[in-house]
Amino acid sequence: MVLASATVDVIRPSTPQRLGLFTVHVWGQPPHAEKRDYEILARNDTMAAQEGIRRFVVEMERVAVEGG
Repeated sequence: MVLASATVDVIRPSTPQRLGLFTVHVWGQPPHAEKRDYEILARNDTMAAQEGIRRFVVEMERVAVEGG
C-alpha cells in the first residue's frame, strides 16, 4: 500500500469550455518517502489532486516491483 498526500497550485483555472491546468505536489509516507510534481489538466483541483496521487501510486508500485 502506498500512502500519499497532495497539494495543488492553479496554473490556469478551468472554464465551462476548457479544463484547468494544475501543478500537483505529491509526497509519500515511508517506505515511499518521495516527492513528485505533476502538471495535470482537470475540471477542478480535487480531480487534479486525485489524478496526481493516482500517478504517484502507480509510479511507486512500479519502483517496488522493479526493486528500486
